[in-house]
Amino acid sequence: MKRVLEGSLAVAEAVKLCRPQVVSAYPITPQTHIVEHLAKFVADGELSAEVVNVESEHSAASVVLGATASGARSYTATSSQGLILMAEVLFNISGLRLPVVMGVANRALSAPISIWNDQQDSMSLRDSGWFQVYAENNQSALDWHIAGYHLAELTSLPIMICMDGYILTHAYEPVDIPEQEQVDAFLPSYTPKIRLDPDSPITLGVLTEPDAYMETRFTLHQALKTALDHVEGVGKKFSRIFGRDSIQLVEGYRLEDAEVAVVATGSVVGTVKEAVDDLRSSGRRVGALGLRVFRPFPRHAVRSVLANIPHIAVLEKALSPGGPGILSADIKDALYGDTRWPHIARFVAGLGGRDITVEQVEEMVLKTLTGKVEEHFLGLNTSLLEQGEG
Repeated sequence: MKRVLEGSLAVAEAVKLCRPQVVSAYPITPQTHIVEHLAKFVADGELSAEVVNVESEHSAASVVLGATASGARSYTATSSQGLILMAEVLFNISGLRLPVVMGVANRALSAPISIWNDQQDSMSLRDSGWFQVYAENNQSALDWHIAGYHLAELTSLPIMICMDGYILTHAYEPVDIPEQEQVDAFLPSYTPKIRLDPDSPITLGVLTEPDAYMETRFTLHQALKTALDHVEGVGKKFSRIFGRDSIQLVEGYRLEDAEVAVVATGSVVGTVKEAVDDLRSSGRRVGALGLRVFRPFPRHAVRSVLANIPHIAVLEKALSPGGPGILSADIKDALYGDTRWPHIARFVAGLGGRDITVEQVEEMVLKTLTGKVEEHFLGLNTSLLEQGEG
């Protein structure tokens, strides 16, 4: 059924259709609306679930850890500092191989305080052992929440579905909400492979000495790499039932004869596509690659799509201070080492919610084609820098 909904409500509708039994979160802008809507569904009798109020995001993550370990399908959502506060528990959840689903409303990290969007929060936890998916629009966020439950429970791995704060969470867009019968046909009931049961007691997360710890991390690493193969199967099943091809590792756009490709993730992919169309109309052979799954990194999918393109412009909405670009480092790893060595330029943009325009994307393309750019900050206000020096 087509409806025009705020992004947060679209996500809440998707989660409701997946029939979680436990929901726990702590309010933080711009995530709060998601769980507010879920709490209202429970209060109105539309969702049979336990909503657990907690005193912090750390506690919310702990609640869904315990709930999932005991055999309940669970959900949480957070943003920014709340996600970072959860970090300790997130590593526990992945280490225990618990299929928790979490929505992340991407927001900049302090200090200074910013409530606006970039992807620093989730990108900072890329090594936590979770699936990371980035939605381009609200339909994508809705679809990935439904597919995320199937993927997480199939692989015994947690998944975070990231959507740009305000840009998506508070924007109204038309979305197609599936019928409950469709979701029930797509998503099997949750049958945990291992769970805590008083009648058959086990211990989870025991102390592990050096002679076994590395093997546990290796197992998690291999599980994530293998999980990439499951995305295609889940995507085909999703397409068959819902009629949309939204569950994919990457999305190529007008790359068939491109001499330069712009790589991005999240809502800015829409802006990149508009810039590609403008540049194409003026005779430039430009394309785009939207990363939908960022962790585990779809190395082979990226390589197959970008293999013969000589210039790559990577748009980074997060910063690794003093280090290489987060996305561009993975793109280089995917492409380098072959006989062909493409030119890869990285552009940092949109930090703290600063607007990324079509014109700036076009600037990225032109600078990349010169072959001289390694790193560039788009839209940097040099007058503010000069004031700081004074």
